[in-house]
Amino acid sequence: MIDFAEIEEQSRIAAIEICDASGIKPGQIFVVGCSSSEVLGDRIGTATNTEVAEAIYNGISAVLSVRGVCLAGQCCEHLNRALVVEEEILEKYRFEQVNAIPRPDHAGGAFATVCYQRMKHPVVTESINAQAVAGIDIGGTMIGMHIHPTVVPLRISLRKIGEAPIICARRRPRYIGGARAVYDEHLM
Repeated sequence: MIDFAEIEEQSRIAAIEICDASGIKPGQIFVVGCSSSEVLGDRIGTATNTEVAEAIYNGISAVLSVRGVCLAGQCCEHLNRALVVEEEILEKYRFEQVNAIPRPDHAGGAFATVCYQRMKHPVVTESINAQAVAGIDIGGTMIGMHIHPTVVPLRISLRKIGEAPIICARRRPRYIGGARAVYDEHLM
């Protein structure tokens, strides 16, 4: 039996901890890659489930909306890991819109489909040009390409959502200057 309430709560806790640890600010982008199949304990792409995706979306989006953080929902590899974002984010960051509608049974995946259905003015962009500040990879979906360099892993209290292993990440400014440089500890 799938405990959707537990999946939603795990997603909420993960989003809170990632936002707190990353220092993400209002208007910045939080990327989510999600395999609903992996959350159920199956191999990625084999047991797509929109109810699982909705629970994850509900948990994460509730946290992000209160903080004014922008969600980017990653599509599956069949849409080249394109992202669903609100149209205002597309315009603000000057991303290019592409013509694709994610579907759980064809291309896009359950989470991207739910993002497309639940966002106010959803659009799909092939790339956010590595502008995300933080994010979560639920089940091995490969989100690192969407986070502004340099990407560093975050350890949070959770290791899984459902049965899916999670990897959390944030950006940090690049170190420059070599051995003689002094770095700001708050940016590390």
